[in-house]
Order: sequence, then C-alpha cells, then structure tokens
Amino acid sequence: MAERRAGTAHRSGRASSHHFLRRPVAAELVSDARLTRDDLVVDLGAGTGRLTAELAQAARRVVAVELDRDLTARLHGRWANVEIVEDDAREVELPREPFRVVANLPFAGTNEILRHLLDDPRVPLVRADLVVQWGVAVKRALPWPSTVNGVVWGAWYSTRVARRLPRNAFAPPPSVDAAVLVFERRPAPLVPIELASGYRRFVARGFREGRRLVRAEPRQLDPHEWAARYLARA
Repeated sequence: MAERRAGTAHRSGRASSHHFLRRPVAAELVSDARLTRDDLVVDLGAGTGRLTAELAQAARRVVAVELDRDLTARLHGRWANVEIVEDDAREVELPREPFRVVANLPFAGTNEILRHLLDDPRVPLVRADLVVQWGVAVKRALPWPSTVNGVVWGAWYSTRVARRLPRNAFAPPPSVDAAVLVFERRPAPLVPIELASGYRRFVARGFREGRRLVRAEPRQLDPHEWAARYLARA
C-alpha cells in the first residue's frame, strides 16, 4: 500500500486526513515483509503510492486499493504490475488465490478491515503486515486477556508486533504512535477450517456464559486453550 492515511476514508471518495509513511520507512516495511517475485500483494489504502511503489519492485503483482478518486487518478499507469482498484478497503473483493497484504491502514477503519481479512479462514490470506495504532497492535498481539475476535482469528493466524513506528515516521505525524502488526497463517490450524462457523458460535457463547460453558474466566483463556475446549466437545 502506499503512504496510507491514518484517518478515515469517506464513501464520497475524499479522505478526511492523511498520514503518509515517509519513503525510507515504506522501503523498510517492504524489506521486512520478505516478499518474493512470486507473491501477489494487496495494498489496502494506497494513498499516493509510496508503499505501492516499493511493493511493485518486490512482488509479482500488486493490487492497490484506494477510495479517494483524486488519489486513484494519480496512481493509474505508474507501474506495469500494479492493478488500481477504487474501492473501500473494508469491503473490496479479496483475491481467490493465495495473497499477502502489506498496508498502512486508515486508523478509523482498522477493526472493520481486520474482520474483512480474518473472519473467514477460507480467504486465502497467507500473511498481513499492517500499520495500525500502537494500542490496537498491543491488544491484538497479546494472547490474553483474550477477546472474541482474537480467539477466533488465533485459530488460524499467529499474531505479533514486528516494530513500533513513532509519529515522526509519518508526514504529517498522527496524534499517536503506530506499529507494524503481523498476522501469519498457521502451518497447522488450531481448529479445522470446516469447523469455523461452529467455533465462532462456541467462542461467542463462551464469552457470554463464561464458566458455565468453558469452566474458566473466558478472557483468561488464550486461543490454544479455547481451541482445545471446543475440539473436546465437537
């Protein structure tokens, strides 16, 4: 993705605020992602193309998603291996073949984008390197206290904070620090993909009913413990 805003993208196509990654930081993020020339990469919130440009040099094909019409107009035709898609990152159709995501997400839309990427384990996402607010990164990377989404996503993805990004990594700087949050598909899922719907229902019910269902405080159980309890009942 490009130097994407940390603000909100409106459906009108105009972005309310922009916090673009500085060029050296964008290059570092792509290097850290360890892409290969075989990779298909999606850039959610491409902005003016700073991150997109780095991705185009590292990957076989890049899909750059941007809602702002003026920005998408500036992106067209700049790279032979980049497809420009004018759409909302929270709703855009995702690839049907294995793909990576490297993106500087709009902070206001982070949770919706995460759900779009991670809720359905049948989506062939291999790994996502995402720039998010520092607080979001810490909450998502810690195995506990757990949350419903963290437990469900954790059945198919491991999560870690790869690095902190201070405010001066952006121009103009946002009001908070950021981080690179990495989701990587587990080689062996904790719960079989075909049981995903039942597992989500079990987790949601467990958080409502607590000890009556899982015999423990729900937020004290990490994804491994939740998966074990579900499979013991399946």
